[in-house]
Amino acid sequence: MNRPAITQPHLVPVTSIDEHLPAVPADLLTAQAIRARLAALSAWTPEFAGDGGLFAGREPAGAAVLVPLVQRETGLSLLLTRRTDHLRDHAGQISFPGGRVEPEDDGPVATALRETEEEIGLSRSHIEVIGQLPVYSTVTAFQVTPVVALIEPGFTLQLDGFEVAEAFEVPLAFLMNPAHHRHHTFEFAGAERRFLSMPWHGGEREYFIWGATAAMLRNLYRLLITG
Repeated sequence: MNRPAITQPHLVPVTSIDEHLPAVPADLLTAQAIRARLAALSAWTPEFAGDGGLFAGREPAGAAVLVPLVQRETGLSLLLTRRTDHLRDHAGQISFPGGRVEPEDDGPVATALRETEEEIGLSRSHIEVIGQLPVYSTVTAFQVTPVVALIEPGFTLQLDGFEVAEAFEVPLAFLMNPAHHRHHTFEFAGAERRFLSMPWHGGEREYFIWGATAAMLRNLYRLLITG
């Protein structure tokens, strides 16, 4: 399937907002509650399994990302990155730290930890891995394993300037409230395409969280709200 990249997702019309769905209660957004929910996870079908198609000529490849939940005094926040604008894939997009599985990696957790350290300089001494979400298939042919982790404050980041333009945090409660989940729909070559977004206004900048990142966050929402 030959699918063009969506270069201006913020311009794609919003067709619906999930205001009718409940937010995850505060008592389920604690480190202890999320750790327990992931530990009890068994067979589960995610709401979003993938982007729904592939660019032509791409062979599937393994990848892993870290879903880093920073334990702030005000509650958990999610640490995200904004990619640099010159990258071949996902240029300028909001992403979890992570990347392709390399032969020396001992599974997705090793990949997520290595890539996080390389991309943003987050030391493993501040990271406690607490579980994984279902594999997500991207349009760029990556089979992505989201690795959920708690992050102890007091860390210092050192960004890889080639890949990462900036790192920032978003309150987890904001992302786990469907009133902030927007559905976008458009047509290309006679077929309908859809994606989810969760725009976040951080200071003077709007961070347009969309695509695979938003879909994996929506899967986390479904896991927590049905726990």
